[in-house]
Amino acid sequence: MQKKWWKESVVYQIYPRSFMDSNGDGIGDLQGIISKLDYLNDLGVDVIWLSPVYESPNDDNGYDISDYQAIMREFGTMKDWDELLEEIHRRDMKLIMDLVVNHSSDEHNWFVEAKKSTENPYRDYYIWRKGKEGEEPNNWYSNFGGSAWQYDEQTDEYFLHLFSKKQPDLNWENSKLRNEIYEMMRWWLDKGIDGFRMDVINFISKPDEMLDGEPKLGKKYASGSKYYRNGPRIHDYLQEMNEKVLGHYDVMTVGEMPGVTPELAEDYTKEENKELIMVFQFEHMGLDNGPNGKWDLKPLDLLDLKKNLTKWQKALEDKGWNSLYFNNHDQPRIVSRFGNDSTYRVESAKMLATLLHMMKGTPYVYQGEEIGMTNVQFASIEDYRDIEILQFYQEQLAEGIPVEKMMESIYAKGRDNSRTPMQWDNTENAGFTTGTPWIKVNPNYKNINVQDAISDPDSVYHYYRKLISLRKKHEVIVYGRYDLLLENHSEIFAYKRSLNEETLLVLCNFSEKELEINLLRELANHSSEILISNYEDDEKELNGAKMLRPYEARVYLLKP
Repeated sequence: MQKKWWKESVVYQIYPRSFMDSNGDGIGDLQGIISKLDYLNDLGVDVIWLSPVYESPNDDNGYDISDYQAIMREFGTMKDWDELLEEIHRRDMKLIMDLVVNHSSDEHNWFVEAKKSTENPYRDYYIWRKGKEGEEPNNWYSNFGGSAWQYDEQTDEYFLHLFSKKQPDLNWENSKLRNEIYEMMRWWLDKGIDGFRMDVINFISKPDEMLDGEPKLGKKYASGSKYYRNGPRIHDYLQEMNEKVLGHYDVMTVGEMPGVTPELAEDYTKEENKELIMVFQFEHMGLDNGPNGKWDLKPLDLLDLKKNLTKWQKALEDKGWNSLYFNNHDQPRIVSRFGNDSTYRVESAKMLATLLHMMKGTPYVYQGEEIGMTNVQFASIEDYRDIEILQFYQEQLAEGIPVEKMMESIYAKGRDNSRTPMQWDNTENAGFTTGTPWIKVNPNYKNINVQDAISDPDSVYHYYRKLISLRKKHEVIVYGRYDLLLENHSEIFAYKRSLNEETLLVLCNFSEKELEINLLRELANHSSEILISNYEDDEKELNGAKMLRPYEARVYLLKP
């Protein structure tokens, strides 16, 4: 396996609307990001992934793009963007941009034209079908609720939208459309960006025949995902994209791919296939879903997490490459989800970070994760902004589900958990804005904020700095082989990394109890030092046995 800069990097995701507001309008912007680049540089990250900043009506917070080569006015100007790129590069960091080409906004000029008539030259840039017996062409549901089809009265046809009805799906069968997308990608790469994160990129290939899905009992609409996830021509399109665009630049690409398997991920990412560099998969993010999906809550079983992460580590060990993440703009805060965000917030945030950053792959840090930001519980649905949350609430309300039950699901899994403003200090609105924030700040900002974290040497922030710096010192963290230990232990996640003469032993306690660990075989015949631990004092022993304290993480460097 070749050494590459993106394998050795740590990526930091910025959700611009919530990161830093420079002009007091309550919305984060590009100048706000520029003002915080030294903070990111001090953290030690190598790559910034910027969620969409393109022109957009904001139906889905910028993931509905109306102009791929313009900047959203709320965020600033192209001149601001040029300055941002220059300042990132001046600090020896890199920038990857979001690429959202499964769908556009319905306000994009392509769609405005496409709606005019069935003969319009842009009509075939989107996916249109006649209705069936007075209803939609098939029974697919949108990922945001309701039908995936929207009727257009003027032309008496339906268009497909796998997300919001303001996000019509693009027709990748059309070679003219594909070439326009490739030209746009080259335009950004020629401006100097360092790669793309590709939104639901494995949805772009739709089958010619769009068969009905199988609805759950009592439901009108069904998932069509088995037809459009990893569709019939997906590899053709990605190889063409690589041949015409990506292969001509030294860039990082990561494809967001719901429903991808390790076998498919290997095909997408192995070097000889010339497609992408890595994928985001979601299996580990569904382990606390009940049988009815993300809003159906169930506790995490650690054995499931071990099995899943190990499966991905081993599957892409020699071919392909893993992305490592627990948080992003679509996921609730991991310390509230798999950790303990009250008594052991600091310890469990550090433990989860250790577990992830010591694995093989490229780690992603989502804004606020590095200070241990938590989920939020707004009192009213009026305080929420996310289209997915609001549609879920209305659908559940119509079915007579009690508000308390709905809110419990929203508190646990809602996307706005990750979208509350970044908590910079303990002044009003957490130092995010001098105006009224577009979404309320988490009330705990007075105790959890960057300013306090930087001044506390034992904070989650300084722990992340150390984890990131260790990757730069020890090749075993980047390139070493992964092996699971204590496979059937229900409360400890332990594994080994090995490369040449270096071996790491990683121990993570997922419980609030003190636990005895018996790894004498691993520790015998080795001298060892603790590389990093989330407890200040030395390791604890009881009657000669090593103990792991509540949510303790410990990484040993073993020497022959």
